[in-house]
Amino acid sequence: MRTGFTLLLAGLSSAALAQSGQGDVSITIYSELALVEDTRNINLPSGTTRQEFLDVSAAIRPETVTLEGDNIEIVEQNFDYDLLSPAKLMQKAEGQQITIIRRNPATGAETTQKAKVLAVNGGVVMEVNGQIEVLRDDGQPVRVIFDDIPPNLRARPTLSVTLDSTRASRRPVTLSYLSSGLGWTADYVGLFDEMKQTMDLQGWVTLTNSSGTEFKNADLTLAAGDVVKLNQRKRNRYNRNRYNSYSSAGTEDSDEEKVGDLYLYPIGVRTDIATNQKKQISFIDSTGVAAKRAYRYTCDWSCRTEEAQSAESIVDFSTGKKGGLGSALPAGTVRVYMRDKAGKARFVGESKIKHTTAGSDVKMVTGFAFDVKVHPKIESRKTLTEDKWKETAKYRVYTEGGAQVMTASQLRQRRFTQTQMRYTVSNARRQPVVVEVRQNGLQGWARGTRVTDESIEGTQQGSGTRVWQVPVGANSSKDLTVTFVTDF
Repeated sequence: MRTGFTLLLAGLSSAALAQSGQGDVSITIYSELALVEDTRNINLPSGTTRQEFLDVSAAIRPETVTLEGDNIEIVEQNFDYDLLSPAKLMQKAEGQQITIIRRNPATGAETTQKAKVLAVNGGVVMEVNGQIEVLRDDGQPVRVIFDDIPPNLRARPTLSVTLDSTRASRRPVTLSYLSSGLGWTADYVGLFDEMKQTMDLQGWVTLTNSSGTEFKNADLTLAAGDVVKLNQRKRNRYNRNRYNSYSSAGTEDSDEEKVGDLYLYPIGVRTDIATNQKKQISFIDSTGVAAKRAYRYTCDWSCRTEEAQSAESIVDFSTGKKGGLGSALPAGTVRVYMRDKAGKARFVGESKIKHTTAGSDVKMVTGFAFDVKVHPKIESRKTLTEDKWKETAKYRVYTEGGAQVMTASQLRQRRFTQTQMRYTVSNARRQPVVVEVRQNGLQGWARGTRVTDESIEGTQQGSGTRVWQVPVGANSSKDLTVTFVTDF
């Protein structure tokens, strides 16, 4: 609600016995959640007292609060998050009397009136001297005076805790809680040198604070990994986010501290995290990481096209210790640059990566090649007899449990087909390239696909994908021909 008038408080009262601001703050930040640990030195009398902890996160999850200290026990706790504002003061005054002071713009004379607030719904409706009046928001000089602050309306987010202490002393207590509104993401800048086949990689952490509270001189730790939280979206819980990169499963350990299945990245310098702020901190700076360019084209079953299609352009590097990065990488976005002839860095593409362990081979798709293309064509397709099908049994690329038997429930009219494919790979570059051609969709009804002939020997990846590495000379093209026999 907009207010064009001035609010004044005639008096101030507080029912709390003691208040304390933030102390020594440590924050562990996950992707969308944070664990705040706040150690404060407070004076505690013996017996039951109420302590107010100011400057806690406005997005605190009160049910997660714990308080640790010597000889204390929590009796009750309340979180007051109804924050003091002109609109809130007016809303809390419904049914009560306030004082209005008006000033005549021409003479400067002021008049004082008592008014009863009837309703605050998009504006303030009052009863003044037995008449109904709307408090106008037209810039006229008006002041509204309240006698006190309504109960539970706080200037800052406040957690009030009733404690039972067995002795009187000044001592440290540690307040811990989970809060939303604090998160971080990783962003990387890679400078790729194709001639040297190396990449310099710098990693930045972007911290965001929308919790409604500032944290000063905080000791920060970033937690990388996937934590299951109730009521979260299913695609996040089961890691089904889309990425335009691929990586092998690494098997090397790394130096990062681990808790459970989380990797911890302490930020070495304490820092302030202001409200509604994004802050960037460097956390990785590696040079000379082994990297190379690669090309790939993926074809689904019967993928024929009218014209050649661009191959994916890939930057391939390792997080292994031998010639690679030598550390794990939190999920994030990698932006890749290359230098032109004049030495100026040019942006060539970006890729999202998953949480990646050390020892992984990371293939980042940064774009589609302008000068490396693949044209898949069906050369011929014909139906085979069952006898011809049986003759090709030795060429099976995938079997499950030996011989395949059709049960009564699986009986159907079977069709056996021989398909000849041609993949023409062209290279308009001055350097030779190797293009990885991947053919998907080979499972079939009985998973009985056979490759009876291929001009370049391929490898089988799972039941449905066959892969070929096609070398193509500079400014030339090369055909990959494959014959498939299928029962569909």
